[in-house]
Amino acid sequence: MSLLTVSNLSVKLRDTPVFHGVTFDIQEGEFVGLIGPNGAGKTTLMRAALGLLPFAGKSSLAVVSDVDRGRHAAWMPQAREIAWPVSVEAVVTLGRTPYLASVQNPGPDDRKKVDDAIAKMDLLEMRHRPATELSGGEQARVLIARALAQDTPLLLADEPIAGLDPAHQIATMETFSNLAVQGKSSLVSLHDLGLAARHCSRLLLLGNGGLVADGPPKDVLTPELLAEVFGISAWFQNTDAGPVYQSLKVLG
Repeated sequence: MSLLTVSNLSVKLRDTPVFHGVTFDIQEGEFVGLIGPNGAGKTTLMRAALGLLPFAGKSSLAVVSDVDRGRHAAWMPQAREIAWPVSVEAVVTLGRTPYLASVQNPGPDDRKKVDDAIAKMDLLEMRHRPATELSGGEQARVLIARALAQDTPLLLADEPIAGLDPAHQIATMETFSNLAVQGKSSLVSLHDLGLAARHCSRLLLLGNGGLVADGPPKDVLTPELLAEVFGISAWFQNTDAGPVYQSLKVLG
């Protein structure tokens, strides 16, 4: 079953083309990493796919109502700052908003999903603390938990592991991988190609004004494509410990 279909998507910002002709489809049970250099349009692509900014082409998410979109796809933007001094638990509970009427309190099923999300993101000891008192990395984990509590078939996250320490970066990537095992899917923008190679089932490589490659990490992180899009050389190999990737040097 397709969870997101994007066809011939093109975006201009202030009359300047960002990318054009992007086409891809996300099925159930995929962990898709969206990679590309700074300025390639990764954030713009996800926002356009959600219908949050003008575009040409088609996106299956952009044509549904706000309520239906909120029940089908969770969105975690790049912004990390939590402005209101409410508890971690209260922030995570906001993920249940698409399922509640304006005056309805969360029920037992909502509370269970909140509890599960808090546990997955290692926030149990912080659940009653004001979210504004947490570090930037801890706030990022709270916002990921809010998206997980939304419990949608599809999750879109813009650089969710930025600012996290190595242990929580790995744990977060494993959470996305586990969602895929459950039949859910994630589209996640990433700069860490090593974690992308190790955990994603598929990569979309955005660059040069369009979608350059779409496939398993071994088919996308090739020397030719890395040189063309990032201007780097790298070492990538499937080992007994799993796929291992390391950027080596800038090509001049």
